[in-house]
Amino acid sequence: MRKWFLGMVIGGLAFLHADEKGGWTEAPPAYENDLGDFRSPLVFENGSRVTTSEGWENRRAEIFRQWTDLLGEWPKVITDPEVEILRTEPRDGFTKHTIRFLWTPKEKTTAYLLVPNGIAGEKRPAVVTVYYEPETAIGEGKENRDFALQLTKRGFVTLSIGTTEATARKAYSLYWPSENDVRVQPLSMLGYAAANAFQVLADRPEVDESRIGIVGHSFGGKWAMFASCLYDRFACAAWSDPGIVFDTRPSVNYWEPWYLGWHPKPWRQRGLPSEENPARGLYPELRKAGRDLHELHALMAPRPFLVSGGSEDPPSRWKALNHAVEVNRLLGFEDRVAMHNRPEHGPNPESNEVIYSFFERWLREEGK
Repeated sequence: MRKWFLGMVIGGLAFLHADEKGGWTEAPPAYENDLGDFRSPLVFENGSRVTTSEGWENRRAEIFRQWTDLLGEWPKVITDPEVEILRTEPRDGFTKHTIRFLWTPKEKTTAYLLVPNGIAGEKRPAVVTVYYEPETAIGEGKENRDFALQLTKRGFVTLSIGTTEATARKAYSLYWPSENDVRVQPLSMLGYAAANAFQVLADRPEVDESRIGIVGHSFGGKWAMFASCLYDRFACAAWSDPGIVFDTRPSVNYWEPWYLGWHPKPWRQRGLPSEENPARGLYPELRKAGRDLHELHALMAPRPFLVSGGSEDPPSRWKALNHAVEVNRLLGFEDRVAMHNRPEHGPNPESNEVIYSFFERWLREEGK
């Protein structure tokens, strides 16, 4: 089994050590088999427990149906995308295409498709990257968030998408069918847009559609999580410090109207919910009903996923992840849930190497 490595910086030197049991797929001893207070996704709504893989298929369908009812049903995914190539530029080792395509039934986005040189006639793995705008992931933004560029240098085809226009007006997300009449929660609609980006990659002659992953950081981590959990054609996913379950930390802010708390304008004042500034929309209903995002994590099984945890996703998140581990064990898999941790919210070179190694394993080595 491939070993995963942890870089701990002491006195400016990085010391690497491997977990003998396989690395990041093992919870720390303090959280091993700790399921916290989360309701098991292996329990049906009627209280009966899943005991077989066939039973899990029925329970999985129940979870998906419940969350679809809560989040709103997606429009039909665009499986035959029309892609306009606006510009093609040769770069060092790859070609950068600026493209435009429909990512909702009526809205186009401008994105960047990076294709490594010398792969004519090959079928390569690919990764969708998601963020506030598409430039950062291709190396034209804040450091250590250039996932598309670094993965392309490693031989992956990548597609970088982002909510440039919505971010500029501080609306951040996608609203269907309009910002004043939302029928799909905005965070779920971002997942729908990523599903359409998946289709753009799947339609490329140099891409193996069975080996397409997705990655994002923070806002992009939430986006990548919802996309991969709700669209099972993504082969694997890496979520960088999104806040993988509901919490009251300011950055785990699913209550905001551009995530799961949409309500008609004027929108609530941004920030932590309080008596004076309560959460509105779907989010407080989810909390009142005892729902949490570990149910969505379970929809990944047996597809692998990595939580690249920082300040918002510390090792204690294993309490939620252990539920996905249980589902995978029922299906006969032991190494499909992984978490690497760093102290800070922002990614760093060590945490990014874990992300790239994750994709190399599951899309290049295991995916063949």
